[in-house]
Amino acid sequence: MRPPLGPIPLVDIEAARARIAGSVLRTPLVRLRADARADVHLKLETLQPIGSFKLRGALNAVRALPPERLRDGVYTASAGNMAQGLAWAARELGVPCRIVAPDHAPQTKLDAIERLGATVRRVPFTEWWRAIVEHDVAGEPGTFIHPGADPAMMAGNGTIGLEIVEDLPDVDAILVPYGSGGLACGIACAARALRPAVRVFACELEGRAPFAASLEAGRAVAIEYTTSFVDGIGGKSVLDEMWPLAKDRLAGALTASLREIADAIRLLAERTRVIAEGAGAASVAAALRHDLGVRRVACVVSGGNIDTAKLATILGGGIP
Repeated sequence: MRPPLGPIPLVDIEAARARIAGSVLRTPLVRLRADARADVHLKLETLQPIGSFKLRGALNAVRALPPERLRDGVYTASAGNMAQGLAWAARELGVPCRIVAPDHAPQTKLDAIERLGATVRRVPFTEWWRAIVEHDVAGEPGTFIHPGADPAMMAGNGTIGLEIVEDLPDVDAILVPYGSGGLACGIACAARALRPAVRVFACELEGRAPFAASLEAGRAVAIEYTTSFVDGIGGKSVLDEMWPLAKDRLAGALTASLREIADAIRLLAERTRVIAEGAGAASVAAALRHDLGVRRVACVVSGGNIDTAKLATILGGGIP
């Protein structure tokens, strides 16, 4: 079992902001015009160069490595967005990048990874998940960059929290899609350092919600994994090393159904002209479903890399 990860200090998040400045966008925070119980604001990470927030953490992690750790390149285990972030960062530094992807990864994301110059190897889901748990792939050269449970990744992710609190100082709650936990915990470490009263919630898919299940059990637990068009959240379990930090920094878990997430994707397209993937829209779906009893909510729309065929189905009122 890996040692638990501690809170990310504000000084490390500020250092990450300086390290990635000039390459990563300070994304806008815009109002969602929809019937909701609170004023809902959207943090549009869909506008990053790779279409998701992952560039923040990946670039911070790679730029923070000493040259000797980059000699044989970098690699990760990713279904798509982290892979694109790492490939983008590696290309900028001129080092090799290899991606171990699960066999269900969306083709749209795999095509984007290869366009960025990385090589992709598809493996069965169980082998891919083992890499997530063990932070390693046997026989792969180079430095492994974990997609979430890594202090440098979380520090980069935390820059989103800095921007939200600076742009919406009286924010009451921040809703964040929960995959590995690195995004939600990074944002919570930053936002709560600046505004202790803010509550940060993990957003998950109903029926595939390992963090909600772990909160109910009082310990990190595993769940049965099923695939869906919501491919960026809802793994088999909460990682043991993430559980203490997530339990301490996050206010709870909010779930939304496949139908609610599909409806949120369509709403974002129709009302704001924003294209979100399933995980990216989970925060909006949760904001529309749950009454948090607060006035101002920020939803992190974490990514927009969705297959066009699936998007067409959703825009037509269906569920892929």
